[in-house]
Amino acid sequence: MVEQRLDATFTALADPTRRGMLADLMLGEKSVGDLAAPYRMSFAGAAKHVAMLERAGLIERRKAGRQVLCKLRPEPLREADAFLKRWEQFWTGRLDTLEALIAQEKADG
Repeated sequence: MVEQRLDATFTALADPTRRGMLADLMLGEKSVGDLAAPYRMSFAGAAKHVAMLERAGLIERRKAGRQVLCKLRPEPLREADAFLKRWEQFWTGRLDTLEALIAQEKADG
């Protein structure tokens, strides 16, 4: 289940427009029209991006009169961050080992 959520999160984050929309939502709730404005796209185009973000669990939508408002849901981003931190620890350990080997080779040579 977590793997599926990660797949959906990274798929949604793969698009720069969706990343920009998420950044806009860090400032607070926005309408789909507000999210579309910086990209000069149609409401329908923005709605497709919003739907992808919602499927990934990165946002939630609600109706307020005639507007559809979107709100950031940070939980999937925390899961993605935890996943990436495990890899960061792995590579940091590998690079530390490489650095020690190079230092040892210099000292020996």
